[in-house]
Amino acid sequence: MTSTVEHSASVPAQADDLIFDIRNITLRFGGVTSLNDVSLRMRRGQVLAIIGPNGAGKTSLFNSLTGVYSPQEGTIEVRARLGDSATSVIGQKTHVVNRLGVARTFQNIRLFPALTALENVKVGVETRQKSGPISAMLGLPRQRREDRESTERAFELLRRVGLQAKANDIAGSLAYGEQRRLEIARALGTDPGVILLDEPAAGTNPAEKRELATLIKGINTTDGVSVLLIEHDMKLVMSIADRIIVLNFGQKIAEGTPEQIQRNPEVIAAYLGSSADEVGDAVQAQPELHRIDTAVSLDELTGQQGPAAGSATSTGATSTGATSTEEWKA
Repeated sequence: MTSTVEHSASVPAQADDLIFDIRNITLRFGGVTSLNDVSLRMRRGQVLAIIGPNGAGKTSLFNSLTGVYSPQEGTIEVRARLGDSATSVIGQKTHVVNRLGVARTFQNIRLFPALTALENVKVGVETRQKSGPISAMLGLPRQRREDRESTERAFELLRRVGLQAKANDIAGSLAYGEQRRLEIARALGTDPGVILLDEPAAGTNPAEKRELATLIKGINTTDGVSVLLIEHDMKLVMSIADRIIVLNFGQKIAEGTPEQIQRNPEVIAAYLGSSADEVGDAVQAQPELHRIDTAVSLDELTGQQGPAAGSATSTGATSTGATSTEEWKA
């Protein structure tokens, strides 16, 4: 049973405000149900986080949204860029979904390790260009112009993620956190309306997490790209997400703001392995035992004073000073 603390359907949404409209999707692999009757809506300008224990169906959801998997039941419609008409994702090839304005990174880094950082980003940028292989072989003026433009754009994106000094370094030689940021830069090169980040903080150290938090908020608020995020680091999620959806065993069990989710007995039970009734009674009797510590603000997480430089609060976003956590407490 889904515990939707503040369900998105309760707030009227204009069609243009919706990026993803997902209704009752079910994804099966033989006798295994990876997603079971999952519905959600993502609004433009949001940082929406998907959380849940391992095996909850989070990456299966991402793969369904990007054309890797085709759910057997339900509908998925996308309007990645403002003014686009709704388009069904189910049955579309991944490159077609990307052209609709949906970009993603992967849980396991998928760079071209033998290419330089600049060349990796150019791969993303050049997906938006129109010159074909014949133009490239003949060196036609249009192809030369687009090559210059793609190089300039790739350098700009490397600066955006703090890797301008690594432009000519081989991607496989970069530190793990730098490879994560390089993958984000390549995804941004496709000029998306929404970017899907699959565990971007995995394997990063605390300093890299601070940089990542600043980068994701900047992508959302400064660059105007909506962010759909899968992440296990609760401190990061609670600091940057406007809304959170929780999956467990392929089902949506809760949806709400960070403050609502961290007090939800079903969510806590999913992580602690207790029943929701047992956890609910304990939360009522002694709330501090089963709540996430919210003492750390986004400013402290990113090591900044005041709002992140160059960014503004997105429409509908919660105040960054009160939505972060350290860990689940049993």
